[in-house]
Amino acid sequence: MAGLGVAFVVSLVRGTAELAAPTAFLVAFCAGVAALLVLAARGLWAGRRWARSPVMTWQVLLVVLALGWLGQEVAVWAVAVLVVAVAVGVLLLLPPVVAATTQRAAEGESRTS
Repeated sequence: MAGLGVAFVVSLVRGTAELAAPTAFLVAFCAGVAALLVLAARGLWAGRRWARSPVMTWQVLLVVLALGWLGQEVAVWAVAVLVVAVAVGVLLLLPPVVAATTQRAAEGESRTS
């Protein structure tokens, strides 16, 4: 998402964007999604339960996009996106991952009590 946002900024700076206002919105949107994904990755690393939801949502969106791309043309990159998204989604649902994020959340709550 950050790379896509940078590509939109480049098109704005070069003046190749046909519609400047929607392109500026897309820059802000891409930056927001990229920031959310970075925070979610940090949250997963720290064992936070909330972080699984945005990461799983992103994987579902990637699967939908990859299936759409594959419906048009079978390409290696589309298959790679699909495989990685499904793998990450499955990994997020594995019992050790759920236990690690749930256990750390419970430990944090007991410390604050």
